Amino acid sequence: MNITKKELLKYYKNSKRGEKALQNYPFPFKPSVQLAGIMGDLFGDGHLQGNPKWRIDYTSKSTTELKRFEKEIKEIFNVKGKIRECSTNKYGKTFNYGINYKAVAITLYLFGAPGGNKVLQPFKIPHWILDDKESFRRFIQRLFDCEGWPDSEGAILIEMWKSQDLLNEGIDFFQSIKSKLKEYFDIDTSDPFTYSTNKMRKDGIKTVPIRLKIRRKDSITKFFKEIGFENFEKQRKLSLFMR
Repeated sequence: MNITKKELLKYYKNSKRGEKALQNYPFPFKPSVQLAGIMGDLFGDGHLQGNPKWRIDYTSKSTTELKRFEKEIKEIFNVKGKIRECSTNKYGKTFNYGINYKAVAITLYLFGAPGGNKVLQPFKIPHWILDDKESFRRFIQRLFDCEGWPDSEGAILIEMWKSQDLLNEGIDFFQSIKSKLKEYFDIDTSDPFTYSTNKMRKDGIKTVPIRLKIRRKDSITKFFKEIGFENFEKQRKLSLFMR
């Protein structure tokens, strides 16, 4: 699938304003391994806000990581956002990279990035990623970087939270990851699972965690060699499992 100017212009009420807004964009946008990585970021620590204020946000404790994200966005879309400190984050000092470009947000949405609060909506990995080994490799590397970690028991975990009403959809999402890890890299994982803990949101919606775990030593070794973490500390901890 390619995203053309004609496709994006449908999202502008005023065609002249749309033409002006899109005049410097490098059309058409095509699926790529690099784009799959950005999608992984948005399924993880990123956020795509939809209509009417289309924008992208990506959050990290590391400004180096945000600059990596900025570089890849610039290479694909020829735009730049801004880094600011998140002053209200209760989990410690973090930074946000914000992109106030409607066309970028819409393009990523059309490629399959989830819009809005990911905890409260179902989503799937786009077929253009699932059906291409290298695109899936990059997507899952970025998703594990955002949502995964080597645990203290010598396994690799990935966890995402979902509204309890969407537990089955969340399980299906993790099942697709399990399936492709096995098909492309011969990496065995647990079945997707949840456990007894939960969180109650301010709006009264109960959320639950969903996990996938890589336990077998040979599969952990394959993950290390075939995918790995870009996060230096996570990859360092994973390397200790190789001893």
